[in-house]
Amino acid sequence: MTFARPDHISDPNMLPQMPSWVTSAGAETLEDVAFLSGAALNHLHLVLGHAEVPQALLRDRLALRAAEAYVAFSGRPERAGELRDAVHLLRPGDLPGPAGETCLAWRRAVQRPLSIKALGRALPAFEPGQIATWLDAGKVAPVTRAAMALEAVMREEPRAEEAALILADAALAQGLGWDHVVPLLAAGLKRADLRKQGDDLGLTCHRALISSAIEAVRQAADLARRAAHLRAVAPRLRAKGAGNAVEMFLTRDAVAPSALPLPDRAARRLCDRLVDLGAVRELTGRDTFRLYGV
Repeated sequence: MTFARPDHISDPNMLPQMPSWVTSAGAETLEDVAFLSGAALNHLHLVLGHAEVPQALLRDRLALRAAEAYVAFSGRPERAGELRDAVHLLRPGDLPGPAGETCLAWRRAVQRPLSIKALGRALPAFEPGQIATWLDAGKVAPVTRAAMALEAVMREEPRAEEAALILADAALAQGLGWDHVVPLLAAGLKRADLRKQGDDLGLTCHRALISSAIEAVRQAADLARRAAHLRAVAPRLRAKGAGNAVEMFLTRDAVAPSALPLPDRAARRLCDRLVDLGAVRELTGRDTFRLYGV
């Protein structure tokens, strides 16, 4: 992402924390809620400006969170663990299934710099011109822009809830001047909220963004610390290709050993070594078909 660097903080433990008056304040009126969401988004913007935050990894993890929320909207039972399996354990020729497709759509939405072409890759059912029209809200505030995109999609395509949420986050990113989609809205909304309109929808989006921005800041700080530790132990890894493997861990929510640029046995040994060093975690709790992540 492109952000102004607010200072030269180099210790990930020193990333600025969300002010307590944002996390604990109660607000009822649209004006008060809008003020709090603006403060939360501004703080998230500052945090994302620090080089210590692994941007691609954070976006991928937030994409998983958004996909999990949307799958719950749909009444399906899959949660984060099942979604990871559906995406990362695919073999050539396999189909990911509905939940896996949802996860892949969110991941595609965040992987490339924000553009109509990139959004079309995530949402192939819609024409680029249609996507551009939904995102064209004129010169309005970022959250208003997101709410207008969400409402426009739901009005024209009532069953395209996933596309509406992805494009609402894209509209928010445009309004904030971010160069990648950062999934925030889905995890803070309920399915019934997607049918709201006007000020009611705007109020709901502001509330959702307060909670989601707070969580994104928390995750950014956590991943910054974990990424710093992984980078610190990387020179101790002797396997050929370990450097490229570390970069994969720094950009992906989860990694299967088979995806690493190493022979199968060497990849498993490297993952076990990184777990022993406290640099990555095994995410499944299984003895086989394991996945690892920062």
